Amino acid sequence: MDFQNLYFIALIPPQTICEEVTAIKTDFANHYNSKKALKAMPHITLKAPFKLYEEDQEKLLDWFRSLALASQNFTVNLNGFGCFDNSKAPVIYVKPEVSQELLSLQKELIKSITLHFPEISTHYHENDFSPHMTVAYRDLSHEEFTKAWQVYQKKEYKRSFEVNGLYLLKHDTKQWNIISEHFLQE
Repeated sequence: MDFQNLYFIALIPPQTICEEVTAIKTDFANHYNSKKALKAMPHITLKAPFKLYEEDQEKLLDWFRSLALASQNFTVNLNGFGCFDNSKAPVIYVKPEVSQELLSLQKELIKSITLHFPEISTHYHENDFSPHMTVAYRDLSHEEFTKAWQVYQKKEYKRSFEVNGLYLLKHDTKQWNIISEHFLQE
């Protein structure tokens, strides 16, 4: 059987915000025993990780580079923290304000990838998009989540960044790497 690579598509904030969000992730590692989020660069997922055969990578890159999106550049406002209080796998995240531009971009992207790659399944949460920038998950116990959420639900974090492109990332078995960028219309 041929090897399948793992990919996902995301918005990535500018370096200054990445550094600040990584510092927040480090706080979770140091104070709440949650280190897994440090393995991925700060991002807002538009298309959850999916597998594709190695020989299909060029087709994926061609599709991504030639995406015909109606979306134009827009601003994402980050405002505080949110959580998914799942008993088995709680998540804490930096909360982007939901905007029509962000929702439309994600919906347009999912529609296009589904049309061009029907073998890639659509996750249930992609049809009910809840944008977030994860700072703690997977190894965050519910007990540590409860402690952390008491602190982070009251913390302020407000930043904005211009979205002028989206990124295709590929996992190399150790980390995620950007393999292509698609610019939006100005």
